[in-house]
Amino acid sequence: MTDAWELARAAARGAGVELRPLPGVDDADLINEVIQATWGGQRIDREVIRALAASGNVCWGAFDGSDLIGFVLGWAGVNEDGLHVHSHMLAAVPDRRHRGVGYALKLAQRAQALVQQILARNAWLNLGKLGAVVDGFTRDYYGAMTDDLNVGERSDRLMVRWELVREPGPRSITGPSTRIPIPVDHQDLRTRDPEEARRWRDDVAARVEGAMARGEIGVAFDRDRSCYLFAKEDAAR
Repeated sequence: MTDAWELARAAARGAGVELRPLPGVDDADLINEVIQATWGGQRIDREVIRALAASGNVCWGAFDGSDLIGFVLGWAGVNEDGLHVHSHMLAAVPDRRHRGVGYALKLAQRAQALVQQILARNAWLNLGKLGAVVDGFTRDYYGAMTDDLNVGERSDRLMVRWELVREPGPRSITGPSTRIPIPVDHQDLRTRDPEEARRWRDDVAARVEGAMARGEIGVAFDRDRSCYLFAKEDAAR
């Protein structure tokens, strides 16, 4: 397996950033600047960032010089499948998106988890680039959203499982699959036609629930057609 940190740092160089840990209370201020630029109307307490770092859950940042332009935040969790990393938040400032920053940050999170022996807004990043799968779905996971960008929006959430020991990369599908289209830019659709955006959200939720009821998981994302591909797990490698 390719050295995980080597892979992460190479991705960071390609994105024009440097990866650094964010363990301190002052780092929380930098993180909140990125949160404000991304969503607005929410923040993370400085004590939380410090407590996460002290418990082995250091946030990672992407820096351009002294400027923090993105971060990833998560923590160790335990469920019936054992120890895993719950990845909670990933963001990059608006003018640095779609340039590989998020990918580098996710690889840093993967490398940290592998070192710690924790194995366990972005369909293309998670499924298309990392090779994760969608194996859970909950409507209104956090309740109604209150940040400036999404105020009033229903917080439906896909649960994504990323097998860290597998080399990052898209999966190939060898069997039949179910296509579930999504808007290319849901935020833009909400602005132009809120009612149509609600219809899309309801339709996607119903289709995902139907696929999972048939024992399918989300195994790929077709970027050209803007749709998830759901299939039986043994049909994707």
